[in-house]
Amino acid sequence: MSSVLKQIFLMIRVNLGSLPRRLWISLSMVLSVALVVAVLAGFLAMARGFETALAGAGSPDIAVVLGGGTNQETGSEVPAEAIRSLAAMSGDTGIARNPGIARNPGITRNPGIPRDPGIARDGAGELALSREIVVPVDVRQGDGAEQTLSLRGMDVAGPALRERARLSQGRLFSPGAREIVVGARIADTFPGFAVGDTIRFGALDWRIVGHFTSGGGAFESEIWADLQAVQSAFDRHGQVQSLRVRLEGDPPGALAALRERLSSLPGTPLAAVPEADLYAGQAERTESLIRLFGWPIALLMAVGAAAGALNTMMSSVSDRAREIATLRLLGFARLPAFTATWVEAVLLSALGAAAGAIASRLAFDGWQASTMGANNTKMAFQLVVTPDVIWTAGLLGLAVGVIGGALPALATARLPMRVALRARG
Repeated sequence: MSSVLKQIFLMIRVNLGSLPRRLWISLSMVLSVALVVAVLAGFLAMARGFETALAGAGSPDIAVVLGGGTNQETGSEVPAEAIRSLAAMSGDTGIARNPGIARNPGITRNPGIPRDPGIARDGAGELALSREIVVPVDVRQGDGAEQTLSLRGMDVAGPALRERARLSQGRLFSPGAREIVVGARIADTFPGFAVGDTIRFGALDWRIVGHFTSGGGAFESEIWADLQAVQSAFDRHGQVQSLRVRLEGDPPGALAALRERLSSLPGTPLAAVPEADLYAGQAERTESLIRLFGWPIALLMAVGAAAGALNTMMSSVSDRAREIATLRLLGFARLPAFTATWVEAVLLSALGAAAGAIASRLAFDGWQASTMGANNTKMAFQLVVTPDVIWTAGLLGLAVGVIGGALPALATARLPMRVALRARG
């Protein structure tokens, strides 16, 4: 066994020592593998970045109430009567700090309905709840192309229900005023969104009064405004697409209580979805779509790279035919000849995989991208090249060498020595 190992190591040294004679064709194999790895890493980094952006938007103690049997805000509608019933269950005659719902002494509680719907209260004792609506608006980028963004109308309690949201400039919008606060990604990408600027949505002008960040999450691709102002500007009087609520105490128990109360309400069926689950579902759909495109392209390129590796290694075997035959005549077995050629192919592909991984990290990590997110509007995010992305793409690159080098290695082991000795180097 030690003799066979010595032969393997010696033949590997001979193969690698002859690489300078085959420098350009070997480099072509390395570059083809690097390209495969970089392309797959790019798609995987895109999927991971989108997932990270949406995962950062979800909070475990926030629930989103949707109506109409949908799991997205688009197409959802929460009736005003349902909102008033929730307030009545909670012991309120209205929802303070939500200007669109006035206190109505005519609403009385039914003693048979439990008082606690699982919704927390703020410091003033009012329900931690925000009625919201999302309107798509078109804006122009610097190159003149139009993009559709999300204008979210919300109650004044809405920003406080996004725990990671922080004002970076200016102030929040005033109730009833046509004022907006803009996510950081929009402010960085689109011209004309500086604090103090005025921008036109539809037929009306809106004044930008602030910018906010959200830890790189999906909210940074939104524009926030007062609910009543958005309803009035876009002729959606009284429409509410979702309720965002803070769950009381233990989130799972409070969510179960909220779902029980919603099921007792007449009319449109309402569902309470954990905010984290809502965004995780959206991330999964888009991530699956990205991977659906990325993997076939990468695999197709890998097939081409494997064919190139086979070509390269067959050329290498032909170039070293006399050397291989001489070693065989000196007593080297078939296994060392096979192993040395295969190791050469794997090493070249490993070099290509490493180059592709480094290139993808430098080129893609933190790169700004955008795609259609929730509510069929643009969502910006950063590509994230994580170790598992590099590992997955690198394994595909190694597979190119393993598969592409197998047949040339077999040809090396079966090389007819008499024919090889007559070949000219």
